[in-house]
Amino acid sequence: MSAQVVKDSGARAVLPPFGAEHEELRQTVARFVGAEIAPHVDEWERAEEFPRELYRRCAELGFLGLKFPERYGGQGGDHLHDAVWVEELARSGGSGGVAAGLNAHASIALPPIFNFGTEEQRQRWLVPGIAGEKIGALGITEPGAGSDVAGITTTARRIDGGYLVDGAKTFITNGVRADFLVCACKTTEAGGHDGISFLVLEREMPGYEVSRKLEKLGWHSSDTGELSFTEVEVPAANLLGEENGGFRLIMANFAWERLLMAVGAVGAMQRLLDTAVAYALDREAFGRPIAKFQTIRHQIAEMATKAEVSRALTYDALRLFHAGRPCIREVSMAKLLTQRAVLEIADQTLQIHGGYGYTREYGIERAVRDARLGPIGGGTDEVMKEIIGKTIGL
Repeated sequence: MSAQVVKDSGARAVLPPFGAEHEELRQTVARFVGAEIAPHVDEWERAEEFPRELYRRCAELGFLGLKFPERYGGQGGDHLHDAVWVEELARSGGSGGVAAGLNAHASIALPPIFNFGTEEQRQRWLVPGIAGEKIGALGITEPGAGSDVAGITTTARRIDGGYLVDGAKTFITNGVRADFLVCACKTTEAGGHDGISFLVLEREMPGYEVSRKLEKLGWHSSDTGELSFTEVEVPAANLLGEENGGFRLIMANFAWERLLMAVGAVGAMQRLLDTAVAYALDREAFGRPIAKFQTIRHQIAEMATKAEVSRALTYDALRLFHAGRPCIREVSMAKLLTQRAVLEIADQTLQIHGGYGYTREYGIERAVRDARLGPIGGGTDEVMKEIIGKTIGL
């Protein structure tokens, strides 16, 4: 169900963004994740990666191409279908690492190719990406440039027939296993907002190297890599969009990435809330269920309120995004609120479970670790506050 706007008044619709078709998809995703992902999460966490075959399996079921046209192997859906997938994957799967690995490919690396690529580029990377045959990653963050995306130093120097790329990227989700990297590079000496371009680098190119696989606090089952480029020759055909027009691509991608982070947090909060309620009703202390204790009831009530407010703000931003309306402020607010809220709810759930929360039995210790990246990744809390401040005239 698309967003509806009251004619001439400028008022927003109060209806939720999802219709019957989206709810059917939600049930399908829940069944798949419950049967084929959730039972293996602990194993994949220990291995610090999930099988590459999972991409192909998700592709078989259409999950990697939900919002892409059928002519490229997609399902012909829209951003709402993708949001359902992301939310339900977080709610049913309970693994930030698995969700990160799948979505960094389908929801972050592939959209720039579809939105800014030529038809030939779509056939080369989008089609096999939707089919799960090639895995993509987005390369923006560098050892010395995180939130300051205009400050990247990886350079792409013009040569006959293309570019020569030198530099490094870090904290790249799917960086170890990616077959191609949608990579931000400086294409002018000054760089900055008007000097960034995107090139698609392929792992078999000489000089393209995975420097190391990073060990992390959370997201253990997703590979996160540090990459280096030494005189990597990239043909001009791999330029994505216009030369020096990459900053627009970054901003277009960030809005959707941040919104998906909020959507995923909403799903994770619901899983944690359900876990806390079930445990409080089952666990006994001093001869009665701990749900009978006022402090526990009040704590869970606060968690439920945070989760519901987070959902309302996120769905509002999603409605605006889907309708093509300005939504940078709402997306930034949703990202800011949800990433802190899911971390707080994970910690509160752990507290309710006591010592059991530290074990793998309930997945809560993993939820706490996974949630900590939220206020940092995709734009820090501080960046979100700056954006919000500017949109309200500060």
